[in-house]
Amino acid sequence: MGESNPTTNIQDDLLLKNFFAEVSEVERDNEVLRILGCFKLNPFEHLNLSFDSSIDEVKKQYRKISLMVHPDKCKHPQAKEAFGALAKAQQLLLDENERDYLLSQVNSAKEELRVKRKKHLKKDTASKMKSLVDEGKYDKQYEQSEEFKQELKLKVRELLTEKEWRRRKMQMRISEEEGRLKKDEEEQKEMWKRKREHEEQWEGTREKRVSSWRDFMKGGKKNKKGEIRPPKLKTEDPNKSYVQRPVKRG
Repeated sequence: MGESNPTTNIQDDLLLKNFFAEVSEVERDNEVLRILGCFKLNPFEHLNLSFDSSIDEVKKQYRKISLMVHPDKCKHPQAKEAFGALAKAQQLLLDENERDYLLSQVNSAKEELRVKRKKHLKKDTASKMKSLVDEGKYDKQYEQSEEFKQELKLKVRELLTEKEWRRRKMQMRISEEEGRLKKDEEEQKEMWKRKREHEEQWEGTREKRVSSWRDFMKGGKKNKKGEIRPPKLKTEDPNKSYVQRPVKRG
């Protein structure tokens, strides 16, 4: 057999190295796309963890995935966005209140699926199936299946979406109420401003009004000859108006 060419071996090693680099880069890009495609309200999905994962598993998984999508190591244009979403997911799962809220929704989803499952099994008359259900063995087996896990994942999405929608509607109502109160306050301020301006204007023309009134009182007011005076009401019948007859001119 002939001896191998050293130059050829170097080229093969370089090609192999580049190939692994490309595969690694593809995996990083895929992970970025996976994170960005996750349901935004479920941090378990961002970290690709099951709902029963421990705190230590959360931290370990975050370290592992964050190295793949870190903007300094991943060339994908959305790596920074994915890295931020991953960091937020870990923060939520490490927060006791947030984690308890998420797990409460998971438990609610499980209960809904269990009730649905029992209704379905009641239609099955197979005695063997009934016995397994009574013992709880079938339920345990089913909840460990991929089918149940997928159903649970979708049901959790549904519940979280519903809760978030209610929260946003409530926030919108609060914002609208705050806006209305602010508008009322501004209108009230504007009303008092106009009132003050009117009072100041009224006070500013006081001397002129007093002078005009004095001139009026000095000059008096006389009725012209033949002028019809305003009609008066009859005292004996206040509901009917007395029509003034024309004054005869002498």
